[in-house]
Amino acid sequence: MTRIQRRPAPPARVQALVDCGLDPLLARIYCARGVSARADLDYGLKGLLPPDSLKGAAEAATLLADAIEAEAHLLIVADYDCDGATACAVGLRALRAFGARVSYLVPNRFEYGYGLTPAIVELAAERSPDVLITVDNGIASVEGVAAAREAGIATVITDHHLPGEVLPEADVIVNPNQPGCRFPSKSIAGVGVMFYVMLALRAELRARGTFAGRSEPNLAELLDLVALGTVADVVTLDRNNRILVSQGLQRMRAGRVQPGLRALFAVAGREPERATTFDMGFALGPRLNAAGRLADMSLGIECLATDDGARALNIARELDTLNRERRAIEADMQADAALTLETLEPGSRATLTLFEPEWHQGVIGILAGRIKERCHRPTIAFARGSDGELKGSGRSIEGIHLRDALDLVTKRAPGLILRFGGHAMAAGLTILETDLARFDTAFEAVVRGLVGETPPERCIDTDGPLDPGYMTLASAQRLEGEIWGQGFPGPVFDDVFEVENQRLLKERHLKLALRKGQARFDAIRFNHAEAAPRAIRAAYRLSVNEFNGRSSVQLMIDYFEPA
Repeated sequence: MTRIQRRPAPPARVQALVDCGLDPLLARIYCARGVSARADLDYGLKGLLPPDSLKGAAEAATLLADAIEAEAHLLIVADYDCDGATACAVGLRALRAFGARVSYLVPNRFEYGYGLTPAIVELAAERSPDVLITVDNGIASVEGVAAAREAGIATVITDHHLPGEVLPEADVIVNPNQPGCRFPSKSIAGVGVMFYVMLALRAELRARGTFAGRSEPNLAELLDLVALGTVADVVTLDRNNRILVSQGLQRMRAGRVQPGLRALFAVAGREPERATTFDMGFALGPRLNAAGRLADMSLGIECLATDDGARALNIARELDTLNRERRAIEADMQADAALTLETLEPGSRATLTLFEPEWHQGVIGILAGRIKERCHRPTIAFARGSDGELKGSGRSIEGIHLRDALDLVTKRAPGLILRFGGHAMAAGLTILETDLARFDTAFEAVVRGLVGETPPERCIDTDGPLDPGYMTLASAQRLEGEIWGQGFPGPVFDDVFEVENQRLLKERHLKLALRKGQARFDAIRFNHAEAAPRAIRAAYRLSVNEFNGRSSVQLMIDYFEPA
């Protein structure tokens, strides 16, 4: 079952925002997202939380400043997704500008797994580093940090993931989610944490007189990278994250963009000067992630770190090719999953556990997300690892904290899950292939206990009806230009329409001509081949349709039901 429900927007609070000069439509939308004052929408850099409120940032700055002065070798150990790649690029660019001797290492995820493991430390030690700096990983790397300490290598952990019961004994940990950290933005991405560490380091170097006689590096030049990593990692866009994203977008739209990002825009067929959060989440981010999923994320990092525009474009083309390959693999896996679902009967289940021997480890997370969206069930997809193990990637729905659910499984069936970690909406785990059926039963029982016997209902939150006067190209362009993302979703409206005409595009997308009163609108519902009734209640988004050099407004339909 799917239910359309409208977000509350109390008229008095909406009017208060209008009285502050906000457009009535935006006032209604923002009010429904908890905005109570115009100041909440001030995205100037002065509104950023100060670095000294982030526990460990000052200590990391001191350690790194000492290392720079001693001409020590700094080695960044990066994660293999877009957040990790952008965090690594921010670190490389800033540290080089500060005069550091710095390089990076991004391990192959299929060979070394996730985080700073002892095997990765052994690999890093071959480069004789004095300091290891993790970005977007490391908070759970107890054994890896111990191995680094034994090898005489200092460690600075910069991460944003939830810590376990035991913290690694690193020289410094910078993570807003570690115990005792008062930094209010707990949802900052890994790239944001690294950016803050670089801000603190610049302040420390400034205090030491490092920039006497020369200009300070302008770290604002890195905000396009920070914005990309923040949006692509789907972290909650609280006000601090919205400031980071807004500032990065402003730089993109002004043409002040890193060569690698400009190249990614080019291969995606988009323009930095018209950049939106949608571009970052669905055009640039996937192309970078494709490297980590199918090959080696060093390709993505090189794209972001180089100042050579031609080299950046060549790498971006390779990333685009990888992304096409990723989509083809994903399509095959989705076809396999569809056959599996026929025997699973998801309507009677609280969860879905999927596995096919030929599935690719790098794409199972995307597959789990697609199936979760289609079936509205917490979904875990598995692929074969090594030594008889299965690697799983899960995606969840509102109301089911996936990591906590897996923790319950481990408590009820000790030893069933070999390793796991993650967040409320996404998690990863490792089990033995021989335990797949037992895991399926245990996971189903845990989630069934949380949701009860009734399958969870899908709710689509909307901003209510939209006056035809606002259903214009100008409104669509304005809304696309605002800052939207996880926890601060883009506007979705719902209205009743007459269906005047409909046809299928490529046998899978439903193209519609709709009428509301005297107004007519073009609309499309992607990946939906079933015909619409003559009158529908639709949940939709305003979008800009570009065709043959002309722009027009189009309704992107997320869901409809008979009116």
